[in-house]
Amino acid sequence: MKNSNVAFIGLGVMGYPMAGHLSNAGYSVKVYNRTLKKAHDWTQAYIGESCLTPGSAAQDSDYVFVCVGNDDDVRSVVYGSDGILANMKPGSMLVDHTTTSAELAIELAAACEQKGVLFVDAPVSGGQAGAENGALTIMCGGQPNAYDQVAPIMRSYGKQSKLMGENGQGQRAKMVNQICIAGVLKGLSEGLLLAQRSGLDIGELVDVLKHGAAGSWQMENRSLTMSKGEFDFGFAIDWMHKDLGICLDESRKLGITLPLTTTVDSEYQELQKRGLGCMDTSVLIKVYE
Repeated sequence: MKNSNVAFIGLGVMGYPMAGHLSNAGYSVKVYNRTLKKAHDWTQAYIGESCLTPGSAAQDSDYVFVCVGNDDDVRSVVYGSDGILANMKPGSMLVDHTTTSAELAIELAAACEQKGVLFVDAPVSGGQAGAENGALTIMCGGQPNAYDQVAPIMRSYGKQSKLMGENGQGQRAKMVNQICIAGVLKGLSEGLLLAQRSGLDIGELVDVLKHGAAGSWQMENRSLTMSKGEFDFGFAIDWMHKDLGICLDESRKLGITLPLTTTVDSEYQELQKRGLGCMDTSVLIKVYE
């Protein structure tokens, strides 16, 4: 596998270190980013080649990984004469790490099949710290043979990956992930508000609660910063609003209601109006203060 040629499209806060892990693992890596300077900077930090178009990065690559912003961003790099798909060789594989709709995953799988290319939708969880530390959780949708091929490569930046079913199921698993995070943050925000008003020591409180049924990643990693009013890091609420919108769209297609998700999404929209869209999702606590 280490002699495989790989391409990484999208060098944001997640993609930049993920591509770096592939380079450090010994793969031959080509990168593309819409802001070309970011790709140039990446080549100064890691061994690899910067390309001018997604298509030139995809040429001769055995695996092409994408990690961009939303459905439209994915389509903009996949389709067209300078896009990924037109330049991929038969038998190669496209892996989309972007959090998107399940419909896009199904669409891409069909487009790839017509080109003789394998496809896996593989959204990730773990945030910037998880990407930098090579400790992401990866939820995959696709055919077992495709997943089995790419899983060893994804270990370069993932501590856990699992095939959840056919194409689209990786994205649906990510939707569940985001809904659960939203619920935890809502409960944590209200709990911390009560703790602060009651005069409890937040550090001591978390040290006790994290060992019980209330323990969570959000509690251990965000409680103290939330109590200090520190939100200038992590996963921005602009992106969380996008993700929760995908969850709500999916729920409508399934004929179910998600009242907590609807409430938290509306609260994030209120925070966006207050100019806090770039703040970490834990800024939700400001709704309740």
